[in-house]
Amino acid sequence: MRIGTALLALALFTVTAAADPPVVQVTGGAVRGEQQPDRLLFQGIRFAAPPLADNRWRAPRPVTAWQGVADATRQAPACLQNDYGWNRADHVYASEDCLTLAVGTPALTGKRPVFVWIHGGSNRAGSGGGMASSSMVGKDVVVVSIQYRLGIFGFLAHRGAVVDGAAGNYGLMDQIAALRWVQDNIASFGGDPANVTIAGESAGAQDVGLLVASPQARGSFAKAVLQSGTPNFGLPVRPLEQALRIGDQADALLGTGGDIARLRSASAASLLAADLKLHDAVLTADDYLWLRTTVDGKVIPADPIALMRRAQSRPVLIGSNRFELDLPGGRPARDAFVALSFAGQEGAARRFYVLGGRDAAPDPRMGTIDQQIATDATFRCPAGRMADAVAERGAPVWRYELDAARDGRMTAHALDISYIWGEDRAGGLHLQDYWANFARTGDPNGPGLPQWPRYDMRSRRHIVFTNQGAGVAAMLRADICSLTEAL
Repeated sequence: MRIGTALLALALFTVTAAADPPVVQVTGGAVRGEQQPDRLLFQGIRFAAPPLADNRWRAPRPVTAWQGVADATRQAPACLQNDYGWNRADHVYASEDCLTLAVGTPALTGKRPVFVWIHGGSNRAGSGGGMASSSMVGKDVVVVSIQYRLGIFGFLAHRGAVVDGAAGNYGLMDQIAALRWVQDNIASFGGDPANVTIAGESAGAQDVGLLVASPQARGSFAKAVLQSGTPNFGLPVRPLEQALRIGDQADALLGTGGDIARLRSASAASLLAADLKLHDAVLTADDYLWLRTTVDGKVIPADPIALMRRAQSRPVLIGSNRFELDLPGGRPARDAFVALSFAGQEGAARRFYVLGGRDAAPDPRMGTIDQQIATDATFRCPAGRMADAVAERGAPVWRYELDAARDGRMTAHALDISYIWGEDRAGGLHLQDYWANFARTGDPNGPGLPQWPRYDMRSRRHIVFTNQGAGVAAMLRADICSLTEAL
């Protein structure tokens, strides 16, 4: 009887010990995560001090150390953002105190490849969400999702905040700070700091491209993935003086008279309200306001493509969807958008799309003429130009186009996430297998997968994912993309 009791006690102790929550020491203190059936999950880990009050519109400050063990079992709030409808859940659960990240890992031991996810949302909305809980962790990859300041809080340049001739791009600075945290801490989560891949979609992909270009991010990652986004999104870069004029608008709207101290003490609600009224006269729609890249003088000291041609060579995986989205500003903005996107080649672009008369019937896979213009100019052609810029350096580039959707419908912006990070399949292929291979080796190819050829400037071969599977093609819309002058 006593032996049976002792065995039962031992069994209960073993179960309890196995269920003990994981604790990891990180910069600032210890964090307690959660043991899930297939992973260890840590959420809401601070990587910088709260960007509040006097820390507004400054580079992120070092994290403040804490006592004891911080709870890391609950999803952290998104960064502060306006409600645009599609982001309502993030808008409702948001805070200005938001510089946190989440880590999902198979185990705390080992040396696994690391995927750092930078979320999209036009640099004005969105969150890291549940990406650290994605099925990518099941591919024996450590996944990190990060939060960064958005909109007016993350990308406003103000004359009173100029430091050493530079201002703006605080959201990018947050991302760089998070990547430094990864370098310092990810080994404690079973990750390899020498094998970090940064990945993003839409504005997140833009930011990934800017980090590839930025001298400030050098040494913080080894590979990059850009899904439906590039450093400039086909727009001309914004010189610092033009960015500072948007800061002047903020002063006028809030009555702060150019005083950065008064702006830093303004209520978050008033800043969000002002954000909705800021205007860039170059753009055809201000929902792209924070997508136009500011050459700030420090994080982005020059045009990103010029920087990229001098940057550290890294493997890059890049692509877009067959159809992405509608024309910014709608049909009334068509002429201005074509002039902006095809500067110097507007006439040739108008002839290609046969503008001026009755529009051709919509293409069953690419949509209306307006949708084709928007996708070509904002996504497809800039992706090709960036692929060329990386390939020029001799770095490995892998390009794709996604033309798969449920029920045979057209693709749409952000649909790629469900095929790569979710469970959707393209003709039975889980694209996540390619992405996981890329994270491991810098090459997406692997056993059991259709061959994905490396991109080069001569053949411009890429892989196309459809509802039937994968196939190789060349020269994506070369006739129109040859006319674009900017990323």
